[in-house]
Amino acid sequence: EVDYVTQEGHRAGLMQAVVSYANLTSPDVAVTLDRQIQLGPVRGVRQQLHWHTNPTYRFADRPDLMMSEEFQRGLRSLGQRDLHFELQVFVDQLHYAVDLVDEHPEIKFVLLHAGMLEDRTPTGWTTWRRWMSELARRHNVTVKLSGLGTFDHECSVELWRPVISETVEMFGATRCMFGSNFPVESLWTTYGELVNVFAECLEELSPAERRLVWH
Repeated sequence: EVDYVTQEGHRAGLMQAVVSYANLTSPDVAVTLDRQIQLGPVRGVRQQLHWHTNPTYRFADRPDLMMSEEFQRGLRSLGQRDLHFELQVFVDQLHYAVDLVDEHPEIKFVLLHAGMLEDRTPTGWTTWRRWMSELARRHNVTVKLSGLGTFDHECSVELWRPVISETVEMFGATRCMFGSNFPVESLWTTYGELVNVFAECLEELSPAERRLVWH
C-alpha cells in the first residue's frame, strides 16, 4: 500500500507524506516499518484502536489494547524512527489515551476525528470535554478535525461547529488540523460541500488561526 500510494502520489504531484498502517503488536513490526520507510515518505502510523459496545463500531479486540506491553513495545519502535502515531479511539477510551501519552512523552500523537464524539447526550459531551481538556495539556498531542459526520451521516455547520470550536479552544489553532476523511465521508457528502461547511465553522477564528488549521 505504501508503495502504491507513493507512486500514485508522485504521478499526480499531490502527495507530500504517507501515514501507513502497521500492527504495533506484531513482534516484527520494526522490520515492517523499515521496509515502509524505504518505499515512501512515511511520517507516521495509524492503527485503529477504537472499541465500542456496539460491534458495528468496534475495530480493536479490547478497549485497552493500547496499554498492552506488546503494543507499547511497537510504539517505542515509532519513536526510534521519529514517526508519529495517529490515535483513533472513542470517548470512553480517552482515559487510556491520556495514560498512553504520559507513558510516551517522546512520541508525537495525532488524535483522529476530534476524539470521536459519538454520544452527543449531555453525559457524552461532559465526558468528551473532560478527557479532551486533559489531552490538551499534553503538548505532544495534536488533533485532526475530521470524520465529524461519521456517526450522523451529515455534513452541517450546526453539527460540526460545536466540536471544532471547542477543540480549537482547548488545543489552540497551532495543534489542530483539517482532515477530509475521504473517501468515507463521500457516502453522505461531496468534497466541495465538506470544505465549505468546514470553512464556515472556522469563520470565528482570525485569518492567521484559520491558516494554521487548514495548512
